[in-house]
Amino acid sequence: MLALAMVASLAACSSSSSSSSDTTAAETEAATTAAEDGSEEATEAADETEAADSTASDGELITVGFAQVGHESDWRTASTQSCQDVFCEENGYELVFVDCDQDSAAQLDAVRNFIEQDVDYIIIDPIVSTGWDTVLTECEEAGIPVIVIDRTIDDSDNYTAWVGSDFTAEGYAAGEWLNAYAEAKGIEISGILVIEGTTGSSTQLGRTEGFEEIAENYGWTILDSQDGDFTEAGGQEVMESYCQSYSGQFNVVVCQNDNEAFGAMTAMDAAGISYGVDGDVILISFDACTAGLEYVQAGSINADFECNPLAAPFVAEIIEALEAGEEVESTVYMTEHWYVAEEDVLTTITVNGEEQELTYVTDEIIEEQY
Repeated sequence: MLALAMVASLAACSSSSSSSSDTTAAETEAATTAAEDGSEEATEAADETEAADSTASDGELITVGFAQVGHESDWRTASTQSCQDVFCEENGYELVFVDCDQDSAAQLDAVRNFIEQDVDYIIIDPIVSTGWDTVLTECEEAGIPVIVIDRTIDDSDNYTAWVGSDFTAEGYAAGEWLNAYAEAKGIEISGILVIEGTTGSSTQLGRTEGFEEIAENYGWTILDSQDGDFTEAGGQEVMESYCQSYSGQFNVVVCQNDNEAFGAMTAMDAAGISYGVDGDVILISFDACTAGLEYVQAGSINADFECNPLAAPFVAEIIEALEAGEEVESTVYMTEHWYVAEEDVLTTITVNGEEQELTYVTDEIIEEQY
């Protein structure tokens, strides 16, 4: 009688509750009554109550661990900000972020710490492409899906998906653009200098492979190719050395990201070497960050090949699909553009038999860029 009185009292106080709350209360009461009877229905009712409780807890935040390369460039900053914006509490996530500061050992430790913290998902932008087999096996054994972004992993396939850019295709595009541009402008390519990204990164490997293949096809001479570590300081240091060692021998400089190009411009300014549109040196860059496109628009960089840093929305779609029990694509390429400084020279290039559009940089494009 006391129990009935309490139920009646609660019902009167809860007249504004939702029907789902009423249903949960009824299921709980049924489970309790059955348990007291000691009948077989007790177990079934209790199981139903647990299922209801589980459904109620679905609103908990999804924890995501992100082991980022570092903060060496404008591109990297945009990549980090994208993840922080998408994997926020308002969107139902808790982000555990680690800036690995270009330290491969620190990145492996970060992933192992994510495993210990029992996060729901792990995102890795690998500093280098090898040395991952053991730790990714540990992730698999812990039942934590791993999503790789930007750079690739070559010595293991124990990850759920990869989201990023085709770096080799970027290298091809840069080479084919250079050939078409030189022909259109009547320029003979005398010598090429390359400032590479971090040695061993898939970005460096892909862009180098793609561009060198095109250079070989057209018989160009690459005088030197050195690591600028994707930083402005690194680009400046390498270019200062090039200006001394190869004075008068080159008319093309290829920088594997915008920050290296900024450093190379500083070095060429100091050496009295003109570059860009109507300059003595054709300057090619990759990434196409806002500052990079501003230099393209100003004519200082002739062409900039985009590498989209905003992978987080694509990763979120993958996580949502996995949460729903759906299968996902193992490889996701993001949309990218090839930006040029001169509108009336070329509008398209042909890469691997496919015609690809070139995008002339305007104020509107810069405003929308990362």
